[in-house]
Amino acid sequence: MTGQSEKQNCNVAEWEARKQLAACYRIFAMMGWDELIYNHITVKVPNEDGAFLINPYGLHFSEITASSLVKIDIEGNKFDPDNPWPVNRAGFVQHSLFHTAKPFAHAIIHTHATPIVAVCSVEGGLKPSNFYACNFVNQIGYHDFEGVTVREEEGERLLANLGDKRILMLRNHGPVVLGTSLPEAFLTYWVLQRACEIQLATAAMGPPLLVSDDVVSVHQRDTFMALIEQGQNFGVHEFNAMVRRVNKIYPGWYD
Repeated sequence: MTGQSEKQNCNVAEWEARKQLAACYRIFAMMGWDELIYNHITVKVPNEDGAFLINPYGLHFSEITASSLVKIDIEGNKFDPDNPWPVNRAGFVQHSLFHTAKPFAHAIIHTHATPIVAVCSVEGGLKPSNFYACNFVNQIGYHDFEGVTVREEEGERLLANLGDKRILMLRNHGPVVLGTSLPEAFLTYWVLQRACEIQLATAAMGPPLLVSDDVVSVHQRDTFMALIEQGQNFGVHEFNAMVRRVNKIYPGWYD
């Protein structure tokens, strides 16, 4: 770990962003949404254009601390050459694309949790067959699988398929969730995960009962999609509750 030297070298806003992101990684580990040492959750460094925080390549999500997070530029290069941890630059290709092209994207989550990857891998993707899934009707973009996303030339197609959405389902691969804040991105991911879990359970029982477009519209008007659009600090209370829970299981993320 890089230790307290990292805290001494950054301002208050960056340190708070580090603590929040480290807690988020621990939450994902606690929920079983981790994938060995792979996948990424990234956030912009507040008030510092072109600077981002990312997980150190080699640490499990449950090991990540505020100090060990790596500060990088939009190309994935480390700001601090003395930081001992490498960065999976190939994995940052899509994050850098969306952080650059979508100014609202303060936080971006890409993981390979089984239920969401499974739904990304079936014809039709997510269907309005449950309470959670109804939130995402017409709110998700889909991108056909072209192999591992390490080629910059794929970027134009990724952006075209995302459009004005905040979620891009990479077919046969997994989700990319963008948020104006980390709590917003986290709760969006949680709701998407639940939608996919229930869709898989429903599929095992028989043909799903789909919700009508009219009811979906009413549901979205009254639920979290409307709150996101209104910018009402979406996800803050839920995120903080999960931080308290994870602190009992994986304490030390704030170091």
